[in-house]
Amino acid sequence: MTTFALIHGAYQGGWIWNPVAELLRAKGHLVLAPTLDGCAERKAQLRAGINTQTHADEIAGLLFYNDLKDVVLAGTSTGGMVMARVAELARERVARVVFADALALLDGEALPDIVKRPTAVNTELGTGPSRQDFETRLFADLDPKVRAWALERCTPHPIAAMQAPVRLERFWDQAWDASVIWCRKSSNPPVAHQRRAAERLKARWHELDTGHYPMLSEPAALAQLIAEG
Repeated sequence: MTTFALIHGAYQGGWIWNPVAELLRAKGHLVLAPTLDGCAERKAQLRAGINTQTHADEIAGLLFYNDLKDVVLAGTSTGGMVMARVAELARERVARVVFADALALLDGEALPDIVKRPTAVNTELGTGPSRQDFETRLFADLDPKVRAWALERCTPHPIAAMQAPVRLERFWDQAWDASVIWCRKSSNPPVAHQRRAAERLKARWHELDTGHYPMLSEPAALAQLIAEG
């Protein structure tokens, strides 16, 4: 049995990992897919001060308080930023890291340095695409039923997590058992960004012929890559 911690990206919650989590659990694995502070069912907690650092702190705490070891961390989209910081904070608990079409920022970089979002609906506390942008661009390649299901669950993401530079003082200087999964039909994060991560980490490189949400479009293929490394 392997322990997996699946970290969601922006506008999401742990719900987006449900299809992958079910497949991994059916194989006898322990799977955690927590929802980050201020997101999805925790949207009522959205407030100033939530950022990548605080998100990572709570996931590192989850590993600590549950006495979890030899954990495989998998992060998607902005969840890659959180995952890298979690790995740094809980090095002794992490066996492997998986970037699933994920952002892998260097210390001091911020998301706008890598991704130029075409649309955003910003408030003082949160940010996210319009419903139309979700429907016609971000979720365009999903099955219509899956798209409708996902649309009902998207929530604004804490804005500081999308703007503030990340703090990763040790992650990139350490050796990791790592995999990078690039989704060919996804424009962001750019392939050059993901190649950079793979090269720096000496990671295994995998490709899926799908869009940015492989956990919804290709859950079986993604679950296999996460499980096998």
